Amino acid sequence: MKSRRKFLKAAGVSAAVAGSAPFLPVGAIATETSGKVDDFVRKLMATLPKQPANGSWGATEDNILGPFYRKGAMFRAKVTPPMEPGRLLVVNGRVWGDDTRKPLSMAILDVWQADDNGVYDNQNPKKQPGLTEMTNRARMVADEAGRYEFESIHPGRYMINDTTWRPEHIHFMVSHPGYQTLVTQLYFEGDPHNAGDDFIKQSLIMKVNQATTHGTTYDTVTFDIVLAKK
Repeated sequence: MKSRRKFLKAAGVSAAVAGSAPFLPVGAIATETSGKVDDFVRKLMATLPKQPANGSWGATEDNILGPFYRKGAMFRAKVTPPMEPGRLLVVNGRVWGDDTRKPLSMAILDVWQADDNGVYDNQNPKKQPGLTEMTNRARMVADEAGRYEFESIHPGRYMINDTTWRPEHIHFMVSHPGYQTLVTQLYFEGDPHNAGDDFIKQSLIMKVNQATTHGTTYDTVTFDIVLAKK
């Protein structure tokens, strides 16, 4: 088997050049561009809806923070750990500004939820997770078109007293410079405990659809968020 030096010599490359920094051959031309980023974003925006999914330009209603919020969740597009038990769910949407009626790129979304049994990772006061243990929590950044998407599971319902259940819900904290930070929750249409919940707001209940990808069937929910100007 030829050594690298012999191979280069046979190809007409001197030892001095072979041992130097990478080089371009004489007559090399610059790699062609496939288009400007601005052009791509313009074309993308032209194909997307011009208003929130529910058609309303009013700022998204707020909702209670709850006792289980934790700062510092990791930035990722999958809220739950690998192979987390539960019914698979994909949530997507866009973040908008109520004043400009345009999507807000680079909005930050902080998301947290209970597991399939209705338990949060920091719910047990005697067994608190470490600072880097963030289960069923994530942060994400909306793209140039204000879009976000994450994979999760349906959060479990849980009782807040002897007779009252909280329906399935996912917590959101959404922020963007120049806009009021929104703390709210996503609820799911058809949950039997929606009617008995004291905290729920009708505008936050979203329709659940089904989709199939590569043979896997899962639920999908679109939750567009409109932020109020400061």
